[in-house]
Amino acid sequence: MEQQRSTSESSQSPRSPPSQRYLSVSVSDPVKLGNGVQGYISYRVITKTNFPEYQGSEKIVIRRYSDFVWLRDRLFDKYKGIFVPPLPEKSAVEKFRFSAEFIETRRQALDVFVNRIASHNELQQSEDLRTFLQADEESMERLRSQETGIFKKKPADLMQMFKDVQSKVSDVVLGKEKPLEESNPEYEKLKHYVFELENHLTEAQKHAYRLLKRHRELGQSLSGFGKASKLLGACEGQALGKAFDELGAKSETLSIKLQKEAHQLLMNFEEPVKDYVRAVQSIKVTIGERANAFRHQCELAETMKLKEINLDKLMLTRSDRVGEAEQEYKEASRE
Repeated sequence: MEQQRSTSESSQSPRSPPSQRYLSVSVSDPVKLGNGVQGYISYRVITKTNFPEYQGSEKIVIRRYSDFVWLRDRLFDKYKGIFVPPLPEKSAVEKFRFSAEFIETRRQALDVFVNRIASHNELQQSEDLRTFLQADEESMERLRSQETGIFKKKPADLMQMFKDVQSKVSDVVLGKEKPLEESNPEYEKLKHYVFELENHLTEAQKHAYRLLKRHRELGQSLSGFGKASKLLGACEGQALGKAFDELGAKSETLSIKLQKEAHQLLMNFEEPVKDYVRAVQSIKVTIGERANAFRHQCELAETMKLKEINLDKLMLTRSDRVGEAEQEYKEASRE
């Protein structure tokens, strides 16, 4: 009995290794709120964690797309040089942004976005992430309305930063500005690979879109043909009418199959490729930030050199004046 008790106590010893830290997030239950241009989709965000800095092991909050944008912009501004996961694009066309297919694909993309952040060793420690996962809806709305500066930027504005870098390159080519380039072969090789990868992925996305469009159009055509065949069969005799009716049924079956295949193409091919494209664009933004930082460093180094030159001139002038004063003092002493 004593041996069993000691074994039980040893298994619950405080020296036993603690459970592994985890932070998992799920984005679910999209609900449309409001109408017209004021309409938006809200999502239920469920957080499960054993991080001590969080308020309990489970938290459920309601978030909208602009809240995810707020989180992305905050992380981008505070974690320079770190790849911040991309967000799915925002559709401005109402009939598309409130369609069931668009809502579901965006929900999945938002789920991937926030879990990439939660699994990142540095980003998961962000205070803004904790706020996003725990704050009530009123607090989040206040935070969004109070943001200024870079946090007011639209998603497209982040890409503008990289375009500014490209314009600097144009200035160099036209001789308007002194070129500032990193002499790092590995970095240049990686940058070239990222640019080439974006071109290939963009082309693959176009092909995926065309393939998906063809499946949908073929499915819709077969559906219309099936209905027309059934109507024609109803107007014909028994034998011919039955043949047309069966042809219509087969056409509608094929239409349903093609629509399902189109949905699978969307979820398993086009959407992943689009996610890769967004990821590469985010990497390009990070590259643009690196280029800005390098240019700023060079400008500071140049400024430092100028100040050192001016300081040397001042010191030389001062020593000359001190020498002249000593000489005058000696001559005055002799007299």
